[in-house]
Amino acid sequence: MADSVTITDNRSGESVEIPIVDGAVDADSWRKLLPGVWFKDEALMTTAMTTSAITELDGENGILRYRGYPIEQLAEHSTYLEVAYLLLNGELPTAAQLETWTYDITHHTYIHENMRKRFVDGFHYDAHPMGMLVSSVAALSTFYPEAKNIDDPEVRSKQIVRLIAKMPTLAASAHRYSQGMPFVYPDNSLDLPANFLRMMFDPVEHIPWRDPVFARALDLLFILHADHEQNCGTTAMRVIGSSHADPYSATAGAASALYGPRHGGANEAVIKMLGEIGSMDNVPAFVTAVKERKAMLEGFGHRVYKNYDPRARIIKKTADQVFAITGKSPLLDIALKLEETALADDFFISRKLYPNVDFYSGLIYKAMGFPMEIFTVLFAIPRTAGWLAHWSELLEQDQKIVRPRQVYTGPAVRDYVPMNAR
Repeated sequence: MADSVTITDNRSGESVEIPIVDGAVDADSWRKLLPGVWFKDEALMTTAMTTSAITELDGENGILRYRGYPIEQLAEHSTYLEVAYLLLNGELPTAAQLETWTYDITHHTYIHENMRKRFVDGFHYDAHPMGMLVSSVAALSTFYPEAKNIDDPEVRSKQIVRLIAKMPTLAASAHRYSQGMPFVYPDNSLDLPANFLRMMFDPVEHIPWRDPVFARALDLLFILHADHEQNCGTTAMRVIGSSHADPYSATAGAASALYGPRHGGANEAVIKMLGEIGSMDNVPAFVTAVKERKAMLEGFGHRVYKNYDPRARIIKKTADQVFAITGKSPLLDIALKLEETALADDFFISRKLYPNVDFYSGLIYKAMGFPMEIFTVLFAIPRTAGWLAHWSELLEQDQKIVRPRQVYTGPAVRDYVPMNAR
């Protein structure tokens, strides 16, 4: 068999030939030949835990496609809600389908008054917006108990619409609460990004949140962040979903994974790094410190991409458009100088350390007036569409409940020791 691997158990001499299908080998054959011997793969770095038709990511060649469509084409021609429909349904919508989908999302943006007044207002005054968002999403399951009926396609569809629609409202309410600002109700005459900007910033005057450039920039960022294959948050979504938990609980779990600084905090780390560099004149010394392992270069390299992150190329153009409205910031000048210096140095090129999407997204968010503590919340809003697409897919696949094995390294069997003998 040409595309296959052969595994031999040297203890018994038995062998098994396993075909390579779609770049993967089936673990069932391994399990039959070597029962009780586990494939040790910490962090699942070489384990495909599922099959999926949603997102194709080729890190070696810097390719990202949603349902086969290149991210570059979607970013140029599409909107976030159209992309969300694509992720969830497998095809781009017709004009009529998009009109219905947009109407449904727009008219489910309100959150229950008890949710806002009794739950959201119950947080401590200095609660982190992401902690508020995670808790609020989980609490939604108590407002929609029918969501537990995950076997009903109509019920599933309604919860998907609710989650995508209400996530921006919950995010804005968390921000305004943390700032001591009054809640702003959604305006259903506006599209999703413009409505979100209004709920975040109205009536702030020093931020040009009404500018359509801002709305389009936000929509583009939402497209780029809508899905990214089996990352930590999506894996959490699929693990929780495999237990047949309701979508609100599963989404809260995925958002909790995103809350971790190793996952959703990268663009915030970039802003902090640029602030610590201080000026363009300090870039060469900082690059030297990175090469000497004395400093960390944030926003470069990626767990999957071994080439230029295609999202970073797109987002760089968006940065130019936003800064044309807000004016350039010293941090952007430092970022451009840092990118230029790093990409001209073989130390970084040989290690395939190229800018990723987080290198510029934080700069754009900061220029648009978003505080750093809301950055991860901004990530969670669009990623909800991707999470729910994976949740729907695993239910359609009738995926078994996730139950990985472990390699036990603790003590061997031993007898209980009475308290007086310890």
